[in-house]
Amino acid sequence: MKTLTQAQEAMLELFQKHVQAELAGDLETTMATMTDDPHLTNVALITGGVGREGVRDFYANHLVGKFFPPDVEMIPVSQTIGDDQIVDELVIRFTHTQVIEWMLPGIAPTGKKVEAAFAVIVKVENGKIAHEHIYWDQASVLVQLGLINSNGLPIAGADGARKILNPALPCRAI
Repeated sequence: MKTLTQAQEAMLELFQKHVQAELAGDLETTMATMTDDPHLTNVALITGGVGREGVRDFYANHLVGKFFPPDVEMIPVSQTIGDDQIVDELVIRFTHTQVIEWMLPGIAPTGKKVEAAFAVIVKVENGKIAHEHIYWDQASVLVQLGLINSNGLPIAGADGARKILNPALPCRAI
């Protein structure tokens, strides 16, 4: 296991503080971890915000304190910490019991379980988060919710997340 530098440890602590504030519904602490001109992009939907007010608005109205239903599990898979970026790979499991505006805007709760792999890229500048780029397979999420039919389509559903958690599972034949 590689030892982190002091700067890398500080980045990791900053990111952990940021995520904990998001989950706790603490908008002020969330924003205090960010630069004066941050951006947030949820790549699957091209949602988020640009600039301090854009990010603040997105967090306040769609994410902070509204992150996930109470049964959410966030399962770490891997984490890479560079000189000014963190890449977090994780699997998120939850039951769709509430509207999740940042991920499933306008979609009424289905009561169905979801498992999805995510990658979060966080850039740090001068001790603050400059951006977050968040990636996930929206088609696999929509299939699990019964909103699209995967018949004949190359969509993994929950199996993609399960494969990340257990690399020994077989790959799909093509």
